[in-house]
Amino acid sequence: MEPAVSLAVCALLFLLWVRVKGLEFVLIHQRWVFVCLFLLPLSLIFDIYYYVRAWVVFKLSSAPRLHEQRVRDIQKQVREWKEQGSKTFMCTGRPGWLTVSLRVGKYKKTHKNIMINLMDILEVDTKKQIVRVEPLVTMGQVTALLTSIGWTLPVLPELDDLTVGGLIMGTGIESSSHRYGLFQHICTAYELVLADGSFVRCTPMENSDLFYAVPWSCGTLGFLVAAEIRIIPAKKYIKLRFEPVRGLEAICDKFTHESQQPENHFVEGLLYSLHEAVIMTGVMTDEAEPSKLNSIGNYYKPWFFKHVENYLKTNREGLEYIPLRHYYHRHTRSIFWELQDIIPFGNNPIFRYLFGWMVPPKISLLKLTQGETLRKLYEQHHVVQDMLVPMKCLPQALHTFHNDIHVYPIWLCPFILPSQPGLVHPKGDEAELYVDIGAYGEPRVKHFEARSCMRQLEKFVRSVHGFQMLYADCYMDREEFWEMFDGSLYHRLRKQLGCQDAFPEVYDKICKAARH
Repeated sequence: MEPAVSLAVCALLFLLWVRVKGLEFVLIHQRWVFVCLFLLPLSLIFDIYYYVRAWVVFKLSSAPRLHEQRVRDIQKQVREWKEQGSKTFMCTGRPGWLTVSLRVGKYKKTHKNIMINLMDILEVDTKKQIVRVEPLVTMGQVTALLTSIGWTLPVLPELDDLTVGGLIMGTGIESSSHRYGLFQHICTAYELVLADGSFVRCTPMENSDLFYAVPWSCGTLGFLVAAEIRIIPAKKYIKLRFEPVRGLEAICDKFTHESQQPENHFVEGLLYSLHEAVIMTGVMTDEAEPSKLNSIGNYYKPWFFKHVENYLKTNREGLEYIPLRHYYHRHTRSIFWELQDIIPFGNNPIFRYLFGWMVPPKISLLKLTQGETLRKLYEQHHVVQDMLVPMKCLPQALHTFHNDIHVYPIWLCPFILPSQPGLVHPKGDEAELYVDIGAYGEPRVKHFEARSCMRQLEKFVRSVHGFQMLYADCYMDREEFWEMFDGSLYHRLRKQLGCQDAFPEVYDKICKAARH
């Protein structure tokens, strides 16, 4: 009884403190208290519920039987919207705070919400090497199931809570993308409900225009109800090499060289300053040297980016064998390096051993509880951006990032961009090697002003025929946006499929200039 009484007393004292100081004060100035006491336990409950649910659904094979019924319900909702006069645009009914994007979509309050409760893995076909999934299936669900039966996705984006629908309608990338491209490039079919309530399946051979127009369209061509994605045989471990590199020219040369080597299954770089980085290359393997085995995903282990930084600090190369699923979600526990700003002592060994098993808090719960004041503070004093630029422009791009926002660490992830129709493709007629430059954290440039600094960065990205990931805050005007993205196929299909009165244009849905 004594521990329970002590816990109750602590809870009462905390509530009294919140009452005196005010909830907003606590959420802004002592957010770690709220996160540790409330959000971490809630996040754990969410994870357990969805894991058990996915396992039960797949074992009982109930999802395929219910899927068609759920799709018919979505079609019914769309047809009822048409019968009622199509007075407003449509959007999914999923609350904005549930998405991984830090942006809060205000359009949810004014648009017709279509409820889409599709969160199940429908089928794994190992003969065709295809997994068929619903759009709200997460990467955590996918890896838990596929790795347990010896398979994986060729491109498996990092964070557990990223959904298939978000990765298709937006985009997704991983350190294997230099071989396979973006997430959209491993998809073989999409199933959608269109603006008139009809159902359509599209592939590179069937309804191919729609197939190539869907990625990056942010749900403005129809409602995704299922997708088919390639799978490949998995192995137990990633044999990962760590190499510290100093000097910007050496960093860019080394990173470019490793990204062009077909024998590297995975390539990633962490840039800790403009002139210091660790380049990592990995291959899948079933064999591991026991003395070099590192289960980095265990809750008591150091955060991955801190572990990598040790190789830079000690100026030594390294070789480790990391279990496959641990590697895929190596940045999940620390949300790359964002969690250090929320729980400053989160990587402390004592915290990791006592509470690390509850980390990380759900990004959706962080959004739900941040409040308007904190959201504005984050917007003005925090950067979360992924810019995709040609690999040949990497040195110039890193200088620009350093001068405009000065955020470190920076994530470097190479990818091959095929020459295909759609919103995003290389300037020429051939595939081109690109790099995702991910900046997440507090800018350290003097007099940082979010709008002007980000517009400067967006201007540079447009000048080198690069692209901005659309989950992040975008400050471009309409003309600049369509200078960055090729809207020719997209606009033709919106007119052809009757989307202009059914869904907002992608620019109006995601860009700050259109939303304010």
